[in-house]
Amino acid sequence: MWAFSDKVAVAGIGYSTLTRRAERPLAALAVDAVDAALADAGITRKELDGLSTSPGMPRYGGAKGTVEGIDVVNPWYLSELLSTHHHLAWTGSTNAMVTQGFMEAAMAIASGVCTHVIVYRALHVPPGSYVNYESQYASGQEQFMAPYGFSGPPSWAATIVRRYFEKFGYSRKDFARYIVDNRANTQANPNGFWRGKPIVEDDYINARMIADPMSILDCDIPVDGCAALLLTSTERARDLKQKPALITGFAAGTHPAPYGIPMTLEDLWTGAEQVAERLWAATGLGPKDMDVGQLYDGFAPFVYIWLEGLGIVPKGEGLAFLRDGEGSLTGRFPLNTGGGALGEGGLHGMTQLAPSVIQVTDRGGALQVAGANRSIATISNGLTKSTAFVISRDS
Repeated sequence: MWAFSDKVAVAGIGYSTLTRRAERPLAALAVDAVDAALADAGITRKELDGLSTSPGMPRYGGAKGTVEGIDVVNPWYLSELLSTHHHLAWTGSTNAMVTQGFMEAAMAIASGVCTHVIVYRALHVPPGSYVNYESQYASGQEQFMAPYGFSGPPSWAATIVRRYFEKFGYSRKDFARYIVDNRANTQANPNGFWRGKPIVEDDYINARMIADPMSILDCDIPVDGCAALLLTSTERARDLKQKPALITGFAAGTHPAPYGIPMTLEDLWTGAEQVAERLWAATGLGPKDMDVGQLYDGFAPFVYIWLEGLGIVPKGEGLAFLRDGEGSLTGRFPLNTGGGALGEGGLHGMTQLAPSVIQVTDRGGALQVAGANRSIATISNGLTKSTAFVISRDS
């Protein structure tokens, strides 16, 4: 087990507004989210001595700018805006998902390097087609894929979904229940981008196709905005404003996609199983100990692949589990209670970690799952740099 299990906690949550095109610069939104997380915990900027993030731009679409404060918000820039740069003890910045930075922040606190760390993800998606291929030439493996439109995540995900459907006899109709339930969850999430816009089954069945069988409603919604979490020791968190959410353990994946194609169904299963094995070893727990799940849904099919990779259901039964409503708020294993990236917005893992904290601290309101003592959060698709966390109630 992880030596610091339950000794580090999340003590505050903060969001900026999440919009498709923000009227204010990204740096201002980051400050909003950080200040909200500090206020939520009941501490001031002067007590903040650590910042951690993943500042990278999305790889696909738009101008791919790197202008500080507009396209990205690095820790050293944010610390100057917060006037904390004189007393910061540690900053972290990773080129992976921000959840790698969350892991580093937890270890920095556990080792005594700092006492209060904000982990944040500030994201700006510039105008432009998300999966446009802008280069005049294609080299390497791209020469065999880009000319056929196989150059972005939706097309890769579509091959996985098609293989899964044909292997186990499913269709898009089997997925409609989950998509509709997920959007229903979003209606009670104050931060949800799609709040106020519920959908029904026909909306999903008839949705605009992106890469058959992947529709626009199988893709997360890109947003401009920021979410922030305040980490500190469990002992200190118990003296703060909110109930602490304990970090019981975490794991990272190292399984690559070795076949010359960005990802295959078999690779995702293998990667998810690897992460799961490491997570259960780090926590001393297993699938049956989890009460609620926040499973990554940058693309919707990742949800049932994680269900199977984690061992919550056998291979091939993940989509049936969702079809039968077992992932709804009243189901056997409630999933993505805040709407996930599909409903709240794509913030690269924060939409899994934040609702995990909310659930185990009884802050879910209409979305609260009764008896949610442990939440599992998974981020990315199971391949290299994927992560998973168990967040637990403080007993």
